[in-house]
Amino acid sequence: MSEQIVTRFAPSPTGYLHIGGARTALFNWLFARGRGGRFLLRIEDTDKARSTPEATQAILDGMAWLGLDHDGDVVSQAAGAERHHAVAMEMLAKGHAYKCFSTQEEIAAFRDQAKAEGRSTLFRSPWREADPATYPDAPFVIRLKAPQEGATVIADRVQGDVTIRNDQLDDMVLLRSDGSPVYMLAVVVDDHDMGVTHVIRGDDHLNNAARQMQIYHAMGWDVPVWAHIPLIHGPDGKKLSKRHGALGVEEYRAMGYPAAGMRNYLARLGWSHGDDEFFTDAQAQEWFGLEGIGKSAARFDFKKLENLCGQHIAASDDAALLHELDGFLAVTDQPALEGVARERVSAAMPFLKERAKTFPELLEKAHFATAERPIEPDEKSAKSLDDQTRALFMELTPHLQNASWSRDELEGVLNGFAEARETKFGKLAAPLRAALAGRSATPSVFDMMIVLGREETLARITEAAEA
Repeated sequence: MSEQIVTRFAPSPTGYLHIGGARTALFNWLFARGRGGRFLLRIEDTDKARSTPEATQAILDGMAWLGLDHDGDVVSQAAGAERHHAVAMEMLAKGHAYKCFSTQEEIAAFRDQAKAEGRSTLFRSPWREADPATYPDAPFVIRLKAPQEGATVIADRVQGDVTIRNDQLDDMVLLRSDGSPVYMLAVVVDDHDMGVTHVIRGDDHLNNAARQMQIYHAMGWDVPVWAHIPLIHGPDGKKLSKRHGALGVEEYRAMGYPAAGMRNYLARLGWSHGDDEFFTDAQAQEWFGLEGIGKSAARFDFKKLENLCGQHIAASDDAALLHELDGFLAVTDQPALEGVARERVSAAMPFLKERAKTFPELLEKAHFATAERPIEPDEKSAKSLDDQTRALFMELTPHLQNASWSRDELEGVLNGFAEARETKFGKLAAPLRAALAGRSATPSVFDMMIVLGREETLARITEAAEA
């Protein structure tokens, strides 16, 4: 039986959950979930000065909103410092690492001289093969004794085989002079101890893989499967930045994009499955594979995002959509949907969700259901309310009072009423939208009347007629 697949997402808690980080988390989640594996979350909080509890919470909130559930407890990298230190000492004892007493000034002088002589400025420590008997009583770091000949080949499932000459790699520091472990060591130890089988991360970490492999080899540990994914660019082909728009996941949530639409779009950002654009989580988990990830950077396209989100809103279960709408209102500090307004929005959901790409659009369509009398028409819809239409409303009211409140019956009554006055229902529609919703762009008049009910519909039409 093959080993269980284990992936991980390992963000640094120095700010919000970046949209690129969210996609990395999604790829790891899809790969594990589609294969019955485990998806783990590690917070790389070794940089005490920049790591904050608030940033950690923002990452957890962003993951929760996207529906990317992880297995087991959240792992803190900083909490494993003793274990990281112990591994470095074990490498030292085995001869795979050494004590280096070179000062920062000596290293700087070495590099200046190498530059002046046109040589490589890669620092070569004079302490690499030194006799311990010659060690001074002075601060030291522990360095990895990296191979200096041959090459390291990163067998990457996205980039292919990437070869790096070993003479291009320095003896990286494992432990600082205060005994604290560096990030590069901590990552390898944590991935090994957590049983990570596949490291799926941004291709800005590709060179790190060559250095990290030296630690795996020194410790006799299995090297994980590498998959370095291209970064996300803006529509102009340049690295995604603030000038392109929102960068943090929480900003997209606050703009009203549904989580399912975001998952679908992010999955398609750099990965493909034939010509499929719209798909469910179950399909994504079944289809996702490293072979479908492209080598070149993906471009963020807001129009595609909106289009997919619109399809997901339309395909969503009504109750689930209402629940997600509650979350959107909460994070944007808007009043909750309660009482009659909630009942009406719930009843209207089947037609509200058609062609709404975001929750603000859906709420705008639902204005008729959430508004309370007196309905205040906006500037555009107010133009359709004149003396002539008010007189028509007075005539129309008795016809509606006696109608059975079904869509077919209401269509018959209103079309018959218009025909009797030698006009078309279209002439009545704009004034009725103004009376019922106070807007010119609304759902179908008949749909609104059914949701509002006879009493509320008549009350709104009567108020408009008497205004």
